[in-house]
Amino acid sequence: MNKNTVEFRLFHEFYKAAKNNLTQGAWDYLIGASETETTLKRNRAAFDSIAFRPRVLRNVDHVDASTTLLGKKLRMPVVLAPIGSLQDFHPEGGAAVARAADRFGTISILSSVSQPGLETTAAACQGPKIFQLYVRGNEAWVEDHIRRAMDAGYVAFCFTVDLDYYVKRERDIAKRYVTTGRRVAGKNEEHQRRFSWKDIARIRDRFDIPLIIKGIATAEDAKLAVEHGIQVVYVSNHGGRELDHGRGALDVLPEVVEAVNDNAEIIMDGGILRGSDVVKAMALGADAVGIARLYGFAFGAAGEAGVLRVLEILEDEIRSTLGLLGVTGWSELDQNYLHFGAPLVQAPGYRSAFPLLEEGY
Repeated sequence: MNKNTVEFRLFHEFYKAAKNNLTQGAWDYLIGASETETTLKRNRAAFDSIAFRPRVLRNVDHVDASTTLLGKKLRMPVVLAPIGSLQDFHPEGGAAVARAADRFGTISILSSVSQPGLETTAAACQGPKIFQLYVRGNEAWVEDHIRRAMDAGYVAFCFTVDLDYYVKRERDIAKRYVTTGRRVAGKNEEHQRRFSWKDIARIRDRFDIPLIIKGIATAEDAKLAVEHGIQVVYVSNHGGRELDHGRGALDVLPEVVEAVNDNAEIIMDGGILRGSDVVKAMALGADAVGIARLYGFAFGAAGEAGVLRVLEILEDEIRSTLGLLGVTGWSELDQNYLHFGAPLVQAPGYRSAFPLLEEGY
């Protein structure tokens, strides 16, 4: 741990530092969502509404938080989800995030609208990486990106499919703020709107690389993904940044788990801000979770070192939560450790995960 990050011990400290470091436009882009931001709030409410049923007097001296995803060993079941325009939070962008993930022992997913781009980010470190694409060109354009990702050594290729229309993100509009990635990727969006299961079938037939579909929000589409040979079904509502009034991602997870029926691996993201959130998602059947805003705060606060530090703190919370539940690893965890429908004691939102913010820390 270097001198610049040793002071970070709590998640809300990253939040505060990032808010101080970033421009108002970049900050609002990081924390914001679409229209009324209802989906974002439901993401948090889904976690806040589940309580734990801990077991005691078990030997939990050794707790193993590691797992595997796509055949790769992960130090914990947390991947760094794609964030567009990472370069707006720190000039090193996706390369620094990939290095942090590699140093910690997990996987980063590079957004196609984050710099320094596919090949440069791949060369930044030796650890496993995934490339995520927004479709902004024809079949040849898409296939060129797949070939480039394969040549660069990415372990999987991810399509984000819940962005057919760019919904009003009113924090950005109010500031007249446009991200650097949006300035480039805001063109040729008709290709995304035309992209369909037919394209997925064609790609599955032509390329030997694991495919991930990110943006699954129903059992019906999870079944279609399995039927199309998708290796990873990624439950996500874009962090509440697209369709407003969607369900919380954690609320969607159980029906997707049932639909997939162990025929693909499952990642979910949306509202994960604590180690206890990770444990709840895993108990409901996820194989791994994605974090985005949480490491976005850390990246804005302290760059690569901040991302590494936030992963370390998250791991500590995960391990202590598992131990206090009376389990020593993921194979022992199931829904019997959860209680559903517990009343909320605070309004949902970011601050429900960071109560010290309300106390002026």
